[in-house]
Amino acid sequence: MRRPRLLITRPLPEPVHARAAALFDLTIRKETGPTTAADLSAALRDHDAILPSLGDVFSPDVFAGAPAPRCRILANFGVGVSHIDLAAAAGAGVAVTNTPGAVTGPTADIAMLLLLMTARRAGEGERLVRSGTWQGWHPVQLLGQDVSGSTVGIVGMGRIGQEVARRAAAGFGMRVLFHNRSPKAVPGVETEQVPLDELLQRADFVVLTVPGGSETRHLIDARALTLMRPHTHLINVSRGEVVDEAALIRALEGRQIAGAALDVYEFEPAVPAALRERDDVVLLPHLGSATRAAREGMGMTALDNLEAFFLGRVPENKVA
Repeated sequence: MRRPRLLITRPLPEPVHARAAALFDLTIRKETGPTTAADLSAALRDHDAILPSLGDVFSPDVFAGAPAPRCRILANFGVGVSHIDLAAAAGAGVAVTNTPGAVTGPTADIAMLLLLMTARRAGEGERLVRSGTWQGWHPVQLLGQDVSGSTVGIVGMGRIGQEVARRAAAGFGMRVLFHNRSPKAVPGVETEQVPLDELLQRADFVVLTVPGGSETRHLIDARALTLMRPHTHLINVSRGEVVDEAALIRALEGRQIAGAALDVYEFEPAVPAALRERDDVVLLPHLGSATRAAREGMGMTALDNLEAFFLGRVPENKVA
């Protein structure tokens, strides 16, 4: 019996490769950067399944380049699928799955890391030491902001948002506000669900954990930033397009907010010089799920989805 032909668009942890090779007629693209549109169209024509990741943009034009594609499923490596046009995929008869579970804890950890770094000016401090110009301790050097007992506002109370709430409350005694489209409760954590405008006005730290896509694009825009107070910090571990970067730069330049800590970017991997050059901004290279266990777990979940699909079952993580 012919095994389905699978393309993995970028190298994954070796245990994922080994299992994929046992299940499929496997091709692994060696390059680590995003796959071109032409190559994605070709992959739709030549493979039964594709395991893509963030940056592999399946636009309507990509699907148009492969009429009646051989590919029947995109098993996305990651939670967010905003880089896949779901309507175009459905029109082509291509299913889409994702990998939500494995990324939750590590991404919440990164959110707290960013929160602490921006509050305590850790990025500035490390750059000072590395520069060789540090002159030693003194009483008013790099004075930061208290985290313990402050108020965190979490925008999006899904899996990651709930884990951020648990860490903030249990680890630092923070008051937890959150905004979500539907009512939510976080077992074991005292929270207050409020409208977005109220959250922005009350929070000392605003943490973004919403999905990407058209509904949340520029959710944090110029107007939203004006609602935040001069001591407030913005932390984004969701998707880059959730924040209007041009508006964020203007808000930082105008001292409307105290700082920002970002793991994702609107035009990733491009990061504006106006952000890179600011000491009040912490920048990470999309490390949210970057632990060995998480990335291996994501790959295994993608393979679980693929295996179920080709056995005629509905994959657990089917999104379209």
